[in-house]
This record gives sequence, structure tokens and C-alpha cells, in this order.
Amino acid sequence: MRPPILRRLFRRVASTAVLGLLAATLTTTPATAAGGLQQVTGFGSNPGNLQMYEYTPAGLPANAPLVVALHGCAQTADAYYTNSGWPKFADQWGFDVVFPQTTSANNALSCFGWFDASEDSRGKGEAASIAQMVEHAKQSRGSDGQRVYVTGLSAGGGMAADLLAAYPDVFAGGAVASGLPAQCATSQAAASGCQTGPQKLTPAQWGDKVRGAYPGYGGPWPRVAIWQGTADYTVYPANATALRDQWTDVWGIGQTPSSTDTLPGNTARAVYNDSAGRPAVETYTVSGMGHGLPVGPGTGAEQCGTAAAYFLNTICSTYYTGVFWGLDGGGTPGGGDRLPAPAGVTVTGVTDTTAALSWSAVEGAASYAVFRNGTKVASPAGTAYTDTGLTAGTTYRYTVAAVDGSGTAGTTSAQVTAVTTGGATARCFTATNYAHVAAGRARTTGGYVYANGSEANMGLYNVFVTHTLKESPAGYFVIADSGCTG
Repeated sequence: MRPPILRRLFRRVASTAVLGLLAATLTTTPATAAGGLQQVTGFGSNPGNLQMYEYTPAGLPANAPLVVALHGCAQTADAYYTNSGWPKFADQWGFDVVFPQTTSANNALSCFGWFDASEDSRGKGEAASIAQMVEHAKQSRGSDGQRVYVTGLSAGGGMAADLLAAYPDVFAGGAVASGLPAQCATSQAAASGCQTGPQKLTPAQWGDKVRGAYPGYGGPWPRVAIWQGTADYTVYPANATALRDQWTDVWGIGQTPSSTDTLPGNTARAVYNDSAGRPAVETYTVSGMGHGLPVGPGTGAEQCGTAAAYFLNTICSTYYTGVFWGLDGGGTPGGGDRLPAPAGVTVTGVTDTTAALSWSAVEGAASYAVFRNGTKVASPAGTAYTDTGLTAGTTYRYTVAAVDGSGTAGTTSAQVTAVTTGGATARCFTATNYAHVAAGRARTTGGYVYANGSEANMGLYNVFVTHTLKESPAGYFVIADSGCTG
């Protein structure tokens, strides 16, 4: 017999996408900044009314990968941070993690709206808010725009699949745990049917749902890992089959695995290679596991996470997902070697509207990819490029990657900064570190404060340390304690 509060809740949300993630209490409160988890505000217009939390390892350099991790229903960003294992590998392998959070203000059970076209479509609602979080991380942390990944559990998994379909130009890979195929449901009424048994569509029909989410996009497509328990009676295993059919069709590689093997925790892995022989889709089927994210508590290299409600002690899915994406430094997602990063990337000159770059040649490169603020802007064949149409007095971040004959980009170079000439007169600000952060002139991580733009270390985050910051151009701050003139 359900307690009265649960009876009332079930009557009120019987038609919503519950996904079975009911905690002991269904009143979800905003996550608090626990340990290294910090809330980020002002990341964009936020049309989906989400909250942004972020974990950044101490000393993380610019140009690091970025992972977006989406919680399940009735969970919080803090719960996912605490139990999923992502912080362990962020520290070990060096990447930033963004934990979006929705609340009961959006959905009675704090589920991401994977079934709502106004929330999970490109440029709309929660999906747009998450894309803004990615862009904020690229701008504020210098995250590598070519190595952005999204993962999620249950409703978060359904939203992750929708994001991969709606923003394949943003996400290089994804992982869906106990989740739904992209665009399985486009209304609240259809959500329950997807959970217990998605439509019996052909792989091409499933693939069309992805292709229709961003019409005209021609690739490359994200690499997708799919995690599913055989005893999941909340999101049935048929969803994992539909996900496999969907993404193998998008990749054009068929539904027969290239290889299979057995992993810990009674887990069977099937690998589906692309035309170049690299894994594009992988399925992980955990025998006997119910509804939740597989974790493997312990201190071993392949262990992670904490067993809790809907974090199930079987296998560390986070480890295998990270290796599949290449976050461990093992080359391209799924294996294989990438060309090394170009050395000697240098800004050779700037004007009001241009920035000129050069770099050393990489053996085996057929061309190069130039990225401005994490977005690809050019594919020169040689080792120099001049970016045009820029704004005067503005800071731009550039990285370069070598591209081999198959079109695969190699490791991205170290980031360089170009500041175009002209623009507004410099401004000076003298304040405590706390006040600089509050005013948006600096950020804090690991207890220290860093000036926005220059990333200069300003010391401890408190009201006792005071610095003068010089802003020139807009949004770019340097320490000017010895004297600051406008």
C-alpha cells in the first residue's frame, strides 16, 4: 500500500514520464555545492529553466574535454556527482564535467523532458539550456569544442539521446543508460508506451528520427554507448535494441556486431565498427540488472561510483564509457591512433578584424582543422591561416588539429589567444577576490580565484585578498596591481 503522499502523487502525475526513479521522498531540492561541485549562474538565457553545476579538477588546463552528465527522475546533480564516478576520472584523465539539473518546477518528478518537443528539440527549452551550458564552459574554461560528450540515466538518458540527435555538431559522443531512443515520444501521453516497449520501427525509421532532428546535417555523427539491464522493468530492454538500430542506421553500418566480448558484472559488450574499422556504436547488456546506472565501487583502475538508489553495483559504466570516447588518452573514441597535435601554434599578427596563425607540419596530415573558441572555422591544407571578419578589441581562442586522409581529426593543439586591435578603452577595477568573482570579472575553482580571460591566479577566494584588474579588451582581465591606466 502506498503512503498517502505517494497515492496523491501517482494520481497527479500518472500520465507523466515517471521512469520509476522514485526516491524515498519525492521532494527534490536543489543540489548544494558538495566537495568540488559548484553552481554556475548566468550561463545564458536558459529557456529551459535549468540549473548548471560544474566539477573542474584543480589545475585543469584549457582545451580539455567536456562531459555533460544528466541525472534521472527524482534525482539531483549532486546525487549524480556523488555516485556516478565521473569526478574520479575527471581528476585522473583531465576533463570538465557539467551536471545540469531540472526541478519539480519543470516536471512533477524532476524528469528531463525527453518526451516534450518544446524541451528536447534543437534551439528549444531544456535542450537549448544545455547547449548554452556547453558554450559557457567552452568560453569560461576553454573546453575543447571537438571533445564534448553527453551521458544520462533514464530520463536523463532519453534527453541525452535527443541531444545527440538535435546537436550532432556539438557532441562528439554520447552514452545512454537505461534510456530511450531519440524522439521515441513526442508527447507526454506517448511516453509510457516508449518505456515499456517502443514502437516496432525499422532501423531506417529509427534513424530518420535522428536525421529529422537537425535537417540538412551531414555528419560526422556522435559515437554512442548504450547500457541496459536485462531485468529492467521500468525502461524495458527493447529500448536498447531500438537505440542500437537507430544509431547503427545513422552510421550506415548495419545491426550485426563487428565483435563481442564479456566484461565484469555479467556484462556482454557488442561493438559495431564504422567503415574505417573504429567502434561507432557499442552496447553493454548487464545480465540480471534492474533499472539504474551500473557502478562498480572500489579503488581499482576500472572501478568507480557508490552504490545507492538507481546506482547499481555491477560494473563501472563510467570507466568503459570514458575509454570508448577516448577520454583516457587512448586515441580516437573506441580505439585507434590519432595524429599528434601540431606544435608551435603561434599568433603571427592581428588587425582590427583579422588574426593570423601558423604552426609546424604534422607528418601524415592531409589538412588541418582550425577552431575559434571551440568551433571549427577553417580546413587549410597548409600550416598557416588568417581568420577574418573579427570584432575589434576582442579576445579569440584558437586551437589546431591535424586531419588524416580519412577525415579523422587528431589531437588538438595547445590553445593560443589572439586579441584584435582597436576597441574600447581599458577599464580598471580594484576589489577583493570575492567581489571580483561576484562581479563576473573572475572565477573560482578549487578555492582559488582566476581572472577571466588571462586566467591569472589571484590567490585564495576570500574577502581578505585585494587585486586591481585591468579589462582590455572587453571580458579579458589581467592583474594590474603595480598600476593600471585606462
